[in-house]
Amino acid sequence: MRKIRRGLPILVAAGLLTVTACSTPAEKQPAASSDPKPAADKSAAAPADPFGKYDQPVTITIGKSVDPTDKSLPAGDTPESNQYTRYVKEHLNIDSKLVWQAAAGKDYDQKVNLSIASNDLPDTMVVNDTQLRQMVKAGQLADMTDVFAQYASPAVKSIIESTKGLATKAVTFNGRMMAIPNVTTESDMVHLMWIRKDWLDKLGLPVPKTIDDLEKTAKAFVEQDPDGNGKADTIGITGPQAGGLLHANFITPNNNNYGFDPIFSSFHAYPGFWLKGADGKPVYGSIQPETKEALAKLRDLYAKGLIDKEMSVRKDTSELIKSGKSGIWFGMWWGGYGPLGDAIKNDPKANWQAYAVPLDASGEFTPHMGTPSNQFVVVRKGYEHPEAAMKMINLLLRDESKFDVKVAIANYPLRLVFAPMDEMDVTLKMLREVLAGTKKPEELDLPGYKLLKADAENVKKVKLEPYDKVDIQYWNPEADLGVWKRMYSTFVGVAALEKPYKKTYSVTYSQTKTMESRWANLDKLEKETFLKIIMGAAPLETFDQFVTNWKKQGGDQITAEVEEASK
Repeated sequence: MRKIRRGLPILVAAGLLTVTACSTPAEKQPAASSDPKPAADKSAAAPADPFGKYDQPVTITIGKSVDPTDKSLPAGDTPESNQYTRYVKEHLNIDSKLVWQAAAGKDYDQKVNLSIASNDLPDTMVVNDTQLRQMVKAGQLADMTDVFAQYASPAVKSIIESTKGLATKAVTFNGRMMAIPNVTTESDMVHLMWIRKDWLDKLGLPVPKTIDDLEKTAKAFVEQDPDGNGKADTIGITGPQAGGLLHANFITPNNNNYGFDPIFSSFHAYPGFWLKGADGKPVYGSIQPETKEALAKLRDLYAKGLIDKEMSVRKDTSELIKSGKSGIWFGMWWGGYGPLGDAIKNDPKANWQAYAVPLDASGEFTPHMGTPSNQFVVVRKGYEHPEAAMKMINLLLRDESKFDVKVAIANYPLRLVFAPMDEMDVTLKMLREVLAGTKKPEELDLPGYKLLKADAENVKKVKLEPYDKVDIQYWNPEADLGVWKRMYSTFVGVAALEKPYKKTYSVTYSQTKTMESRWANLDKLEKETFLKIIMGAAPLETFDQFVTNWKKQGGDQITAEVEEASK
């Protein structure tokens, strides 16, 4: 097996871009003569009030991602009118209007792409790296350089600066800042295994550590009636639903629930990511022999009935977990926010626990990692108040802990995640000290750690003694389900990442020139080939022809461009 050296991205930042009102102008796309002058240019270069309330109402139109399964909104509230939109109106005098909404994921991306292609843009929306670059190229975006310099809150600026230039590099074109980048905690980059530990205990099984252990456990879950209903209706391993991803990739590296990321990485396979090859040059993970080996294993697991037979056509994979039919799924630390709230409502004894497994042949956990910035708030060129979007971002970071956590934060009208890279590690450590009595909540109002003080005030509502035990029987979710979701995710999900592990970063998280015209077809070729191999619709040897086709259809040219960009 060819060894692939793991290392930090070659995306070495040249230092944090200093964004000031006196920055040297760069080449800009010509603006239509009817476009109003951006509000940032109307004001002096000195910093403005990041939380300043407008004297007159300001309207901002938004294209928004929504969760069609979200049931957290009270009767009468909608994604356009809820506690969050009312808060924005009260504190900033901004009326947020949804010109369209689409289900999070594939549907939302399609809607954004349609808006870009038709040049029919809302005033603001959240986009990915590929969409950002398309919009910059088309001259559709407001220059946010001066807006950021004048209106970004100190907390936002501090968090962006903590990435040592990576966040600003992701949104800088010809020396100008064309979007506001998010910053995610490192915990959001790692995919874990969640498993029904009560099923393990009932069947007398240990927590699986290796890929072979995982197979034995999944087999037992399928064949030994772990739910005790006398029916052969349990599923070993949950797979991705219709439109879901088999694995994350360099464009969307984080938050891939229900994919097989940890299984791939246990073989040192990193499909969808750009890696350092043995000669130090970039190689694409999807065409490496390690990926073929991982696909062979997944194919075997599927053929044996250990992976959900309806994966890729099932409309909502989370229902398997909520209804107590599945025993294993792969996803993020925040499982409590996901399907587990409903799972424990349906079965209070459903003891879902998280582990950093399966391990590789050397006994190490070797996940792929993401980039701190993979989502971006953009503002339509010509919108009169681009600073309104910046103020909304500032307000969310400052006041998120004040909201009723029972209502999903995704209902904030313009949500961009800002978190120190170590936010969840610090949160777990501090909450343990609160439970131990060595820290008080009032000591934890730390700049940037927006939810820490509220977490410290709430943790004892749902955590039962002994505090060092985190199985489901040591929690009281009924006391406050919203608090429980965060606390359980932290003490179970984040805790699984405390042991040292080897991190594999992508050489790049951005697209090259040839990708603009070729990547959609190459990505489609890859996804269809991999899915057919796993589900037995094509032989494993199809992988070799896929590699040949991928190279001929633009892959070799793209690889050369990635190499050149990484120098």
